[in-house]
Amino acid sequence: MKRILSLLTLVFFVASCQQTPKQVSLDWSEAESLPMPVSNNAVTSATIDGKVYLYTFLGLEEGKTHEDVTDFAARYDVENGTWEEIPGVPDGIGRLASTAEYVNGNIYIFGGYTVAEDGSEVSTQEVFKYDPAANSYERVANMLLPVEDAVSLVYQDRYIYLVSGWNNTNNVSNVQVYDTETNSWEHATPYAGPPVFGHAGGIVGNTMILSDGVQAIVDEGERIFKMSPGSIRGEINTEDPTVIDWTRIRQHPGNARYRMAAVGVESPVEMVVFVGGTDNPYNYNGIGYNLKPSFPDSNVLAYRLDTNEWVELGTQPTPSMDHRGVAKAGNDFYIIGGILDNQQVTDMVQSFSIELEAAN
Repeated sequence: MKRILSLLTLVFFVASCQQTPKQVSLDWSEAESLPMPVSNNAVTSATIDGKVYLYTFLGLEEGKTHEDVTDFAARYDVENGTWEEIPGVPDGIGRLASTAEYVNGNIYIFGGYTVAEDGSEVSTQEVFKYDPAANSYERVANMLLPVEDAVSLVYQDRYIYLVSGWNNTNNVSNVQVYDTETNSWEHATPYAGPPVFGHAGGIVGNTMILSDGVQAIVDEGERIFKMSPGSIRGEINTEDPTVIDWTRIRQHPGNARYRMAAVGVESPVEMVVFVGGTDNPYNYNGIGYNLKPSFPDSNVLAYRLDTNEWVELGTQPTPSMDHRGVAKAGNDFYIIGGILDNQQVTDMVQSFSIELEAAN
C-alpha cells in the first residue's frame, strides 16, 4: 500500500512539474545608434554568408514634416557592431508605414504612403524585392490592394500576409497573401476584427496574434480616429494558406495601443511580444488627432501560446512608439529608431533577449 501511495505521489509531483509554466523576463541593452534618427521605418534582418545583418528602409526623419519622409536605407553588421548606408528603393520615393519581411534569402518591402506638400497622402502599391547579397532591388508583383500601416507576417518561409491596414481613404479588412515562390497574390479570409491601421502582431508556426490599432469612424458627420481595443488570434489552415480561422481572445492589460513593435518568439517559450506604442493615435508627427502630444507606453506585454494568456514583462528602458516591426538576430530582438517621449525621432537601437526561469 505504501509503495502504491509513493508511486501516486511521484506521478502527481511529475505531472505538477510538467504543468507549471516557466516564467520569462527580458534583458535589455543598446546597440550602436543608427546613422541618423528615423521613425516609422520598415525593419527586418537577413543572413549573408552566415553573418546576420539588421535592415531599415524608408520612414521619417527628425523634422517630421512632409519634406522629411525619406527613402533612407541602412544595414547593421551585428557581429562587428557597425552601420552602413545602402541604396534606397529604386524609385527614390520616401514612404511612411511600409513593412519589410525576410523570406528565403530576400527582403520584401511592401506599401506605405507618400505625403505631398499640401498634406495629401497616397497609399502605394509597389513591392520591392531586395537581394541582401547583391545589394540590389527588383520590382515584383503589386499588392492586390495598396495598404499602409498593415501588419505583415511570414508563414513557412514562403508566404507573406498583409493584414488589414489603411487604403487611401479608409481602413480595410482585407488579408492579402503574397507567394514569394510564384510572385503572385491571393486574398485570404478577411480580418475578423474591426478594420484598423497601426495595429501590431506576430506569428509563431501557423498562429497569428494581433492587437489594437485605430478605427476611422464618422460621428455627427465628422470623421474621427479612435483606438480600437481588441486582440485576435488567427490560425492558418495547413492545407490552404488562404484560409484563416479568426477568434477573439482576451484583451491585454492596460490601454489599447497604436504602432507598437511586435514579434513572434519560438523559444524558450512560444509567444508574441508587444513593445511600446501609444494610446493616443496620431498621423506621423507624434501629435495626436486630438491635437494633444502622444507619449509611448513603457509596459511590455506578451501573449503566451503555451498558456493562452497575457503576461507583463516589465518595462522598456527608453519607451518608444511609431514602430513597424522588430528585427531578430540569433536570440536577440532589435527595436530600431522610433519616436520617444518628447515626440523626438531617435537614432536609438534597443535590443532585448528572453530569459527563462522556473516558476515559484
